[in-house]
Amino acid sequence: MLTPPEPILVVDLFPETLEALLDLLKSLTPQEWEQPTVCAGWSVKDVALHLLGGTLANLSRRRDGHFVAVPVNGWAELVAYLNKSNEGWVRASRRLSARVLLDMLDLSGRQLNAYFASLDPHALGGAVSWAGSQPAPVWLDVAREYTECWHHQQHIRDAVGKPGLTESRYMAPVLAAFAHAMRRAYRSTAAAEGATVTLTINGESGGRWTLRRERGEWVFYAGAPDQPTAEAILDQDTAWRLFTRGIDPQTARRHMTFRGDQALGLAVLEMVSIIA
Repeated sequence: MLTPPEPILVVDLFPETLEALLDLLKSLTPQEWEQPTVCAGWSVKDVALHLLGGTLANLSRRRDGHFVAVPVNGWAELVAYLNKSNEGWVRASRRLSARVLLDMLDLSGRQLNAYFASLDPHALGGAVSWAGSQPAPVWLDVAREYTECWHHQQHIRDAVGKPGLTESRYMAPVLAAFAHAMRRAYRSTAAAEGATVTLTINGESGGRWTLRRERGEWVFYAGAPDQPTAEAILDQDTAWRLFTRGIDPQTARRHMTFRGDQALGLAVLEMVSIIA
């Protein structure tokens, strides 16, 4: 059965994931702060600094209306600009001590959580770029920010060998939000009217989502038809790593199963649920 996707409501999870991050960082040894992560060239501390930068930027832009012109034209320039900006922030903020970093994460994180809680999740907001160019409901925009916090915390946990926040309560909203990237991944893929592509993510936090071709466009649904035209099946750990560029498509392909029209299903490998 295909149904419109349900809102992904994550406001109550922000304080919990912030507390988990702070507890994790407070437990680290000096050596663990310097452990390399999957983010090329960034240590555990660098990823934490990146999270702080994102929180401060969100407060400044969203809550305070402070906008900085972004001189880009198109997706490729946006990605390049954000990569350069993120790297510049991390380089400059490395002078912060771990104690200062923790205090700032705590203070700014609580303020951002309060701001998100003040929003109407069902109002129409700006576009979530990796999901499409049209205005999106606020709940998807906020869920996007939750996925950012979750997956970078997971990078830190991986680097220091600590268990991740993979309980369904924390991970299921991440995968549900990431699934919205199907629309952008298939934006240039043609198919016959009524064709369906189903993404199946196995695991406690997984689910099934489908694109159906309607009047020359792909429409996104939760659920799956009895016999999709194409189906891509992968486990939840492979899914989040693929969609955040933690593993490359070739590596992910070895952990996936395809049914039906494999050529149509392969575009799932191009799904990216981050910008930079």
